[in-house]
Amino acid sequence: MLLAAAVVAAAFNLRPAVTSLGPLLERVRDGLGMSATVAGLLTAVPSLCFAVFGLAAPGLARRIGPAAVVTAGMGAITAGLAARAFAGNTAVFLLLSALALAGIAVSNVLMPVIVKRYFPDRVGPMIGLYSMALSAGTAVAAAVTVPLTSAVGGSWRAGLGIWAAAAAIALVLWLAALAADRGGNSAASRETAGGAPALRILRSRTAWALAIFFGLQATGAYATMGWLPQIYQDAGISAGESGVLLAVTMVISVPVSFALPSLAAARGDQRLFVVVLGCFGLAGYAGLALAPAGAPWLWAVLAGLANCCFPLAITMIGLRARSAVGVAKLSAFSQSLGYLISIPGPVLVGALYQGTGSWYVPIGLLAALLVPQMAAGVLAGRARHIEDEV
Repeated sequence: MLLAAAVVAAAFNLRPAVTSLGPLLERVRDGLGMSATVAGLLTAVPSLCFAVFGLAAPGLARRIGPAAVVTAGMGAITAGLAARAFAGNTAVFLLLSALALAGIAVSNVLMPVIVKRYFPDRVGPMIGLYSMALSAGTAVAAAVTVPLTSAVGGSWRAGLGIWAAAAAIALVLWLAALAADRGGNSAASRETAGGAPALRILRSRTAWALAIFFGLQATGAYATMGWLPQIYQDAGISAGESGVLLAVTMVISVPVSFALPSLAAARGDQRLFVVVLGCFGLAGYAGLALAPAGAPWLWAVLAGLANCCFPLAITMIGLRARSAVGVAKLSAFSQSLGYLISIPGPVLVGALYQGTGSWYVPIGLLAALLVPQMAAGVLAGRARHIEDEV
């Protein structure tokens, strides 16, 4: 129960470092004298950090154990978020943000490993809890950062720094869980170290398919979160309502993220879920392109359902390997490569919008990317294990 609580607390803290910054970005720019170019690059920094630092997670887990690495990750998030609130210039702000993102990256990769190692018979329900908490943290940080900032005096420094308190709670829980299970964590470390050299992940077709699926779903999710309000505002919907509609896309994923992993794990084969979620995305994009103001709430719900490919991908990572060794390598490979794939998407959407002056081409691109996403997901969703392929 202590470890389950620690998993939920960690998951809640894996996105506020990113989603709390967006609503306050203009104030941060003014306070630090940040250029528009650097502010634009900030949208790509999280994915880049997730990809680069995530690759280090399996090696760290082999040395000190996955639970210890996640504990250190919570410490990095806490320290990074607390310290960047006092940053005096842009360079220091970016460096401390990278520290927090590094903690998020290693935790991203190793949370499926923790679930597989400590909850082998409850992979679906535990990934459901993890995904639900992650979605909740994403939505809550986006929704309440501005009101919280106003409540603590209006300073962007206080508004960003307050999220370090939530990360500190997760850190305390992980320290307690680590102290209560020193032997189990050491065993996990030895297990990972002993089996890692024999598993050549690059030879697995399923691993490549899962990485592509992860990357394309992340592309759609980040593009939606970044540009959906602008799509609605260009259709004549007020800024306030467009913000609420964005919140709907995030909130709808909270209950679905809890239920979907259990359903997917119980089925064994996840191809049906891949196709159904992809069809939701196609319907949502069609509505946003042709009649964004016609049924805006419906399009928001459909977009939110399409973004639930994330918990499905995390579930498949836990199911496509037989052991914690395989899950560690598969998680690092698919998430790191996937986040690299996702980096150009939101930037390209913005460039197409600026170049064409309308949303038909950018939304058409996102809809077209759903086709290879579903194809890769169908390959990754077959009931098989990467150990059998390599």
